[in-house]
Amino acid sequence: MRLIFFGSAEFGVPCLCAMHEDGGIDIAHIFTQPSRKAGRGRKLVPTPVAVWADENGVPYTEAENINSPEMVEKVAACKAELLVVIAFGQYISGKVIDLHKYRAINVHGSLLPKYRGAGPIYWPIINGDAETGITIITVEKKMDTGDMLGNAKIAIEADDDAQSVHDKLAEISPPVLIDCIRKIADGTAVYTPQDESQATEAPKLQKSDGFIDWADTAESINNRIRGLWPWPGVQVDFVSQATGKSCRVTIAKAEIVSCSKEEAECGTIDDEENIVCGDGCLKIMRIKPAGGKVMDFKSFVNGRAVCAGDVFKSVESGG
Repeated sequence: MRLIFFGSAEFGVPCLCAMHEDGGIDIAHIFTQPSRKAGRGRKLVPTPVAVWADENGVPYTEAENINSPEMVEKVAACKAELLVVIAFGQYISGKVIDLHKYRAINVHGSLLPKYRGAGPIYWPIINGDAETGITIITVEKKMDTGDMLGNAKIAIEADDDAQSVHDKLAEISPPVLIDCIRKIADGTAVYTPQDESQATEAPKLQKSDGFIDWADTAESINNRIRGLWPWPGVQVDFVSQATGKSCRVTIAKAEIVSCSKEEAECGTIDDEENIVCGDGCLKIMRIKPAGGKVMDFKSFVNGRAVCAGDVFKSVESGG
């Protein structure tokens, strides 16, 4: 099977490796997002997919607009039979999708039709789901609505966050994708329409998604901490009773615990250095001060002379 690959993010690299190593698959060309300036030095940084292509000698193109006449012509010149898309980062028009013998396919990071959209990995964790997975679908003009060819599931464990779930989903994707490509090639692929009545959305994350209300349950707040780490993270303002000073922090990891003072105001630190929530308490395990590095909470407590009665204040929108 001669194919081309559209992808940019790290999520697609394990699938690239598997396709590259498969004797029945020829990756004719890769299209990825352009290098972007990043870091304090503002140096141009290529996508993880571009780095992989360089290291493995696979020809690639950095496409600013995959639907431009120049790019459409370049895609057509590859004379590929199949287009595979994983975390590409651009809308792909019908004139590109329709250039190949077989219907283009995509690896989506949820169990469709649940969690269509740009944030499929995060929202199952935020919503407290017990499982998630990946689905291989056809690429259609309307995002994530294509027919399903295969899927795989994982359990969402209590200590999982968005990064660990991302890594697990990336790991289980290759064998499912390879199996689907083989079935497409030999004519045995089964295309199953999605049940529209079961469809839900997974919108792109915004910084404001990390603003919480301590009056919510400890469980719901902890789910949001896990689902939003490492970006954008749940952000709150630590306010010292002794000094009145405050500093913005991001909560990296927490655990649900029982409270020693349930009558205390939500967001207050109790005698056991736990944070009082609307129902239950949270013990912060790891925290990241603004501009600083992630540290264990004990180091933060010692460095800031944190004591019972200090407050982690919710950040207001626009704050």
